[in-house]
Amino acid sequence: MTNGSELLAGVDGRSIWARRLRDLIDLHVSDLGGSDAISAAERSIVRRAATLTVELERMESRFALDGQASPEDLDLYQRTAGNLRRLLESLGMQRRAKDITPDLKSYVAARGQSAA
Repeated sequence: MTNGSELLAGVDGRSIWARRLRDLIDLHVSDLGGSDAISAAERSIVRRAATLTVELERMESRFALDGQASPEDLDLYQRTAGNLRRLLESLGMQRRAKDITPDLKSYVAARGQSAA
């Protein structure tokens, strides 16, 4: 694992689960500036966040196929999602407010159209 040749020791890296995990790790590492830009601790957090994401996706698929989720499954899902959020926040994920105020030119143009 240290030399980067294996994702998980003794696990077939061609499985759907392992491929999705690897894709998510690559995406998060890229978001953080690339492999050379992150520390070993950040890489560890990325790996855990990717693992939780894969498992949350599996749960969502099961909920959809079953057409429901038990209260116990929903509790586990909620706790796992909260832990994922905390891991991602520790990596610098943040909420970004969307600017919903129009600029003056757009406002005047919209007002002109509504008056016509």
